[in-house]
Amino acid sequence: MLRKIRIAFSITLFSLITLYFLDFRELLPQSLHFLAKIQFVPALLSLNIVILLSLVLLTFVFGRVYCSSICPMGIYQDIVGWLSKRVKRKKRYTYSPAKTILRWTTLLIVLLAFLFGFTFLVGLLDPYGAYGRIATHLFRPVYLAGNNLLESIFTQFNNYTFFRVGIYSLSVFSTFIALFTLVGVGLLAWRNGRTYCNTLCPVGTVLGFISRYSLFKVQFDNEKCNSCGLCAMKCKASCIDSKKLIVDYSRCINCFNCVEACKRDAMHYKPIWSKKASVKEAIVVDVNQSKRRFLTSTFTTGMAATSLLAQTTTGFSLKRELKRQQPIAPPGVQNIDRLLQKCISCHLCVTKCPSHVIKPALFEYGLGGIMQPKLYFDHGFCSYDCTVCGDVCPTGAILPLTKDEKHHTQMGQVNFIIENCIVYYDETSCGACSEHCPTQAVSMVPYKGALTIPHIEPSICVGCGGCEYVCPAVPFKAIYVEGLKEQQTIELVHEEKEEHVIDGFGF
Repeated sequence: MLRKIRIAFSITLFSLITLYFLDFRELLPQSLHFLAKIQFVPALLSLNIVILLSLVLLTFVFGRVYCSSICPMGIYQDIVGWLSKRVKRKKRYTYSPAKTILRWTTLLIVLLAFLFGFTFLVGLLDPYGAYGRIATHLFRPVYLAGNNLLESIFTQFNNYTFFRVGIYSLSVFSTFIALFTLVGVGLLAWRNGRTYCNTLCPVGTVLGFISRYSLFKVQFDNEKCNSCGLCAMKCKASCIDSKKLIVDYSRCINCFNCVEACKRDAMHYKPIWSKKASVKEAIVVDVNQSKRRFLTSTFTTGMAATSLLAQTTTGFSLKRELKRQQPIAPPGVQNIDRLLQKCISCHLCVTKCPSHVIKPALFEYGLGGIMQPKLYFDHGFCSYDCTVCGDVCPTGAILPLTKDEKHHTQMGQVNFIIENCIVYYDETSCGACSEHCPTQAVSMVPYKGALTIPHIEPSICVGCGGCEYVCPAVPFKAIYVEGLKEQQTIELVHEEKEEHVIDGFGF
């Protein structure tokens, strides 16, 4: 019964978390934001003491139920393990000694990386962040393709329930990392069950230490057990030594497979003070140094340079290429240092952004900021009233903002390259940038005859990128947004003007 309850709960939670990443139509209720916030590392980085203490207390009382039923990466491994048994029905797990040195060395490296600002490694090994990237970069394109297929079918019958959406790569590097994680963890789960959880996962190591002292444990009944080994064959954590009647509780994830498999009712999930309990725990000191060493590789992606032909114009040619010196962080990122300390690159903000302007960085933030979110205005611009990214961020890397706070948050400042402007080199009317500026940071001023040309006020620019997105100059934009290392709070000129007008009428 315990196993069935665990499976039902795990599948439900896993499905909701996955759909939460895939849901581009916002069909799921907003209350499902909590699914991201109940994960261990997000709770730790956001200093959510209530959630953090709840998870620690849950582990201390019941063991590693977080790894068994709450962590999406853990459930993914169970799904792969279940599929492997469907293919190879005679598959059996066997007991293996714990890789204690590897586990704690990995955790130490992750802690040092975090302390020295190399959060790329933290995000790489955090199970929730890793699954978030898998859902965003691998599952979501398939989900969108399925939506577009249904749209093409339904529209044939004049049914417009579905609408077509664009599908494009958010980041080649992040997609590769997601694919590497999916295949790597999947292969380990296919062969040996929860190998990733009990060798590489830092969360598994921490909770495994706590679970050694949990109040409820899977225990042998020595009087009934005949050491048949069936429990060890079913243990996907490879933590049961049926010959010595020992369970390594630092690796046991409380899947209850052993309890259900036992034919002699010799295994029970009981409190440690039970009179009939025979609690023995493995002293985990053996290390097989010849197997499964953890390798941390630095991935680099070769960027193919695309040559662009200069545009032929009436006497002028484009002279300057857009070279952004500082990436634009999402609204609510107080400063880049905070982002690097808090972000685990789960890419929930990437998949939830309705304007599709948040993309994973490569080296724009430096080596420690690989895969962390930045704004890029090739497919849209940051909506003036949108605060979704801050609302969904589980770690506090992007702080939630009200609409009014968003209106006064400066993410970047506008820059104008007159040589690239079509008003300058083609002597034709435009003004698209000014029309899309919500704060009047870009306005049109007299230029030649009836022509007007952009004039910028960087101090009141919020950095939304509307001007950059709509600028028709090709191949190089005439107007763009330069990011800020620290976001500012600004006062808007048009608000001051409105106040003066109201005062003028005596209100």
